[in-house]
Amino acid sequence: MSKDQSYVLKAWEVTVRKTQQAKKRANSVFGTVSVAPHTDNDTPTDENDDETTTNRSSSEEFYHAERVLPNGDYYTGQWYDNFPHGHGKYLWTDGCMYIGDWYNGKTMGNGKFGWPSGATYEGEFKSGYMDGIGTYTGPSGDAYKGQWVMNLKHGHGVKSFANGDAYDGEWRRGLQEGQGKYQWSDGSYYIGEWKNGTICGKGSFVWTNGNRYDGFWDEGFPRGNGTFKWDNGSFYVGHWSKDPEEMNGTYYPSGNEGNLEWDPKDLFNNLSEYTICSGERVPTLPSQKKLSVWNSSKRIEKPRRTSVDGRVSVGVDRAFEKMNMWGNEIGEGGADMRKELDAELMRLDAEGIQSLKSSPVPMKLPKAGRKQGETISKGHRNYELMLNLQLGIRHSVGRQAPAASLDLKPSAFDPKDKIWRRFPREGTKYTPPHQSTEFKWKDYCPLVFRSLRKLFKVDPADYMLSICGNDALRELSSPGKSGSFFYLTNDDRYMIKTMKKSETKVLLGMLAAYYNHVRAFENSLVIRFFGLHCVKLNGPTQKKVRFVIMGNLFCSKYSVHRRFDLKGSSLGRTTDKPESEIDSNTILKDLDLNFIFRLQKAWYQEFIRQIDKDCEFLEQERIMDYSLLVGIHFREASVAGELIPSGARTPIGESEEESGPRLSRAEVDELLSDPSRWASIRLGTNMPARAERTMRKNDCELQLVGEPTGEFYEVVMIFGIIDILQDYDISKKLEHAYKSIQYDPSSISAVDPRQYSRRFRDFIFKVFTDDN
Repeated sequence: MSKDQSYVLKAWEVTVRKTQQAKKRANSVFGTVSVAPHTDNDTPTDENDDETTTNRSSSEEFYHAERVLPNGDYYTGQWYDNFPHGHGKYLWTDGCMYIGDWYNGKTMGNGKFGWPSGATYEGEFKSGYMDGIGTYTGPSGDAYKGQWVMNLKHGHGVKSFANGDAYDGEWRRGLQEGQGKYQWSDGSYYIGEWKNGTICGKGSFVWTNGNRYDGFWDEGFPRGNGTFKWDNGSFYVGHWSKDPEEMNGTYYPSGNEGNLEWDPKDLFNNLSEYTICSGERVPTLPSQKKLSVWNSSKRIEKPRRTSVDGRVSVGVDRAFEKMNMWGNEIGEGGADMRKELDAELMRLDAEGIQSLKSSPVPMKLPKAGRKQGETISKGHRNYELMLNLQLGIRHSVGRQAPAASLDLKPSAFDPKDKIWRRFPREGTKYTPPHQSTEFKWKDYCPLVFRSLRKLFKVDPADYMLSICGNDALRELSSPGKSGSFFYLTNDDRYMIKTMKKSETKVLLGMLAAYYNHVRAFENSLVIRFFGLHCVKLNGPTQKKVRFVIMGNLFCSKYSVHRRFDLKGSSLGRTTDKPESEIDSNTILKDLDLNFIFRLQKAWYQEFIRQIDKDCEFLEQERIMDYSLLVGIHFREASVAGELIPSGARTPIGESEEESGPRLSRAEVDELLSDPSRWASIRLGTNMPARAERTMRKNDCELQLVGEPTGEFYEVVMIFGIIDILQDYDISKKLEHAYKSIQYDPSSISAVDPRQYSRRFRDFIFKVFTDDN
């Protein structure tokens, strides 16, 4: 607690003593309350007290409180600034209990959480989550000891099941994944690779009678090459599969005797008896338990005090609001208390106390932008082009059967592998009649893009419906810097970009490497391509329009409040719009960025690995000038449109005017604990994170990353790498040479791909960090 808040507290204590009625009413609400300043001479109630005190500016700011809260919850322990802070015990009315370390009202550090069922967790907590090293013991006897991340088993851990089974190995998002050993109660065991909680990959299964299988597995059963060995030395080598038609192999007996009547199907029948125990699900998660004090205030928006230098001073009013948590129940005495507090504050100001510090101006929720794009209706200059495009895609996607395999021959990537089709108005044997002008349609590498759509799990019917349905496309109001035009489908799932001939050559030249990269790394952040086509219009000009179909990064159920295009360069990297014209659709740039994004540990580790892999791929293909497009959805805002920092109490009646839903902590828990819903929260898509506000130094206008302020906001993030079709050609080399004479070479965008990749990664790894 700062000095200004301590002055407010003293004024409050004086007023309470003068207002006996208010004091009695307050005690009737609080129950039995014991509040005493924690000084250096006091005997610590716990070893952690001394450590906690060192993190604050004054030891007099801590209290030991014993409180019965309005809803019946009970807390005893250290208290700071209206929140549990330090070591304390909280008992909920449903029987749940937490004993351990607190930080600003959240379980943080070491502690023990108990459920009324008898289940317990003892270990490390972080921001309310089970996070770190800990042991969970279930009511029926299940026990897990190991690493946790956001309430999920993640890392190495040992789990013993109530039925006698046990697993020792790696976990990922609550399921076995990686290397691990599972032992059944009868002594048989499997040791090897796991994926999504099932046996998958290479491993060995050993029975108690000495028999064993060594080879490859899929979904809990042998699949691929493997060897089954008997304890007498006989063995069977072959290719294994549940499908009898795919099974083949050779039996090798030991000596003159052998089990010649043995059927490989017996192995599958035997393994079906060895199931993987799912274990108990954790009851109500600790992060879902709310503290009564967080939501018991009915804060009223009111004009803020202004300091003598004209800055908005919010510290005094907000300090009173925190002390007045149960103000509505204190009654008339509360109003008297407020009047006398105001008088006391005026007296303090008159005495010359000028040290009240003003907080930074609160951040506002960006104003909502209009739906992007102009609908292409009849009479629009590109209306016929849109009809041609829709006719061509309907023909290309609808008539071709799905690819049988993702393993493609090199000839499929040949730029010469293209199909021309004429579309006369009266129709042909292969094309339907139409009302548009006659045109020719070209498909580039159709087999490759059909396989890409399959790889990205795009349903052909949904794909055609989005692009070729009854709803028209929308043309973005202004073309991009490259001169290309962009079109959006009505459901916002796909974006269509017109292409220059040089860009088409770059994409076709890197198509094989791109295909192999996105196939090898399913979490690649590189933009997804679904088709490359060309429309050739009939007429004297014989105009060709090439275009690529991409996924729209910001197609999400969460409204995007802020958009940033980040490259890691500084020259020209600010928006050219005045503040009054910036809305949620405005693309801001590097020097407009005023946040550091803190990802949960497991996501951050996966993020840096994937950024490294994607940049290596782009560097190898001699690509530069790409950027990371970032979208932010702020989860908390007041009625007045002010963003609410994490840890701050949300006023009752908060704004519900957003066009998209918000992701609550309970929803985060539900998403992370339910594997069937992980598809909506993969790397770069709908990711929960914390954004820390930054401030740039006044004397350093080109500072790329500002200084952290300690002001955090709960956000949902969407991001991906875009603009990957610019190679380091002669025009970019000339641009680099020319601008290097005028500006700092490290500040310009046009640089060698290796230098660009290194600079891009260095910058991104400063903007994104681990949420410690």
